[in-house]
Amino acid sequence: MPRSMILPFILYCFVAAITPGPANLCSLASAVKYGRRQALRQWRGLFAGFAMVALASSAAVWFLGSVMNRYLRVLTWIGAAYILYLAWHILRSNGAEDANAGAHCNFLTGLVLQLTNAKIIIFCMTALTTYALPYADSYWDVLKIAVILPFTGPVANLLWLFAGAWLQKFFRQYQKPVNVVMALSLCFCAISIVVS
Repeated sequence: MPRSMILPFILYCFVAAITPGPANLCSLASAVKYGRRQALRQWRGLFAGFAMVALASSAAVWFLGSVMNRYLRVLTWIGAAYILYLAWHILRSNGAEDANAGAHCNFLTGLVLQLTNAKIIIFCMTALTTYALPYADSYWDVLKIAVILPFTGPVANLLWLFAGAWLQKFFRQYQKPVNVVMALSLCFCAISIVVS
């Protein structure tokens, strides 16, 4: 990537990572409901899932090129459906703690969320096709950029997670309205991913 593309690449990564999306909103919701420690377990899965998507995207962009573009729409619909499922789950949450409180807030749920997160699939494919592929002489040039990508979105997830932990008392006091806002935000994410 030429030096002139570094700043646009960084800005793209920042804006795409910090804006509300499924992983950011789930990080916030998990920290509010279960606290920072439990939400960090889920974040590890978010990071691993993001890394897997970034690496898979690099291979898809380099080796499959236009063939992969045909299936991107299907992945988008699957991701949007999962986001709507998450919205429904958050909306139905009543705040009652049970014996398994926090059991579903773990590495595996974070991993599954990222592997089905259409926002990051599109983010990685766009970043690689726009900022790496046109300037790549080999697959390793694309892979170098792919390795950087997992340090963008998951860092933003951490910011949302810590914000949720910090505002936990406020969010618990107004749990129903907060859940409605988060669920509607996830619905907006799902709709915007499908119509874009």
